[in-house]
Amino acid sequence: MSVVLAKHFSTSVLSADSRQFYTEMEIGTAKPTKMEQDGVKHYFIDSHSIAEEITAANYEQQALEILENEFKIHDTIVLVGGSGMFIDALCFGLDPIPASKVLRDELTKQVDKVGLNSLLQELEEKDPIYFSQVDQKNAMRVIRAIEAIRLSGKPYSAQRKAIPKERDFSIHRFIIDHPREKLYARINLRVDQMLEKGLLEEVKKLEKFKDFPALRTVGYTELFAFMEGKSTYSDAVELIKQNSRRYAKRQLTWFRKHTDAIWIPYDSAQNMSAKILEELSL
Repeated sequence: MSVVLAKHFSTSVLSADSRQFYTEMEIGTAKPTKMEQDGVKHYFIDSHSIAEEITAANYEQQALEILENEFKIHDTIVLVGGSGMFIDALCFGLDPIPASKVLRDELTKQVDKVGLNSLLQELEEKDPIYFSQVDQKNAMRVIRAIEAIRLSGKPYSAQRKAIPKERDFSIHRFIIDHPREKLYARINLRVDQMLEKGLLEEVKKLEKFKDFPALRTVGYTELFAFMEGKSTYSDAVELIKQNSRRYAKRQLTWFRKHTDAIWIPYDSAQNMSAKILEELSL
């Protein structure tokens, strides 16, 4: 659909999928192929190595630089993707929350060694508001909160004021409204297709990088666990499907907070694009 829209506007596409950036992660991120990109310029697809972690703040800065150049030649740019934090970073900006890679690495090693419970206990004690909101199985989110709390001495929730920055572009937000059962069936099918294409072999090639933040993601962590003898292959596959469905559910929860968004019933790319153009009166 993004390609259809980009062709209509003779413009480019920015991806906001926080895993499709990485060149080494091909099958497990379900990147659009060159054929699927269909000659349209795509940014943030195969743009970085997994050795170079791209945070939401990095993305905001780099994407704004690209937009500044793109808007010199295009009136409209298509932003597409599923990482709500990255989308919001570009559209609204991020709060100036302190960060330390050294501390983050220490916390990550702690989680790898003894698990997440001790950090969750610390988070519940120091910031019960964010503790009640965060996905408590998402180690990266929990680590980021503890990092900010320790550096500032303030609750993470108090630092996330979400005051939008002024942007010199307007935003029209559209969300595909997928019936839940059909969405989950498509997720299950996509996992099967990725495995058929060689996801396990891809994961094996990346095993030495498994501690990199980029690889702490659905489809990779479950297969790393299988390779370490922590689960059977069939259990790992079922867990990938289950965690993918959970992630999709969290995505929808995130997107629903944007009351300005227009929900487009799932259909063909052409029909959904036509609906969007109708809404835009273009």
